[in-house]
Amino acid sequence: MAVNTLKVDSRLQLVFSTGTDEDGNMMLKRKSFNNIKTDATDEQLHEVSIAVSPLQQHILVDIARDDRSVLTES
Repeated sequence: MAVNTLKVDSRLQLVFSTGTDEDGNMMLKRKSFNNIKTDATDEQLHEVSIAVSPLQQHILVDIARDDRSVLTES
């Protein structure tokens, strides 16, 4: 049985350091961008993330992409 994969949704998530807590652990804040084009490349998303990071109040520490796919039998 062959299975087809169809990407139906992508989300870009940027993680920023907002400082440290009283124990010295890094505190994080996440910003999500929904409805990203499913055919956008990882390189394009990385470039955009790096380009907007200087406009943010906090330091960018991580970039994540979340894709959702539907699996169907062919």
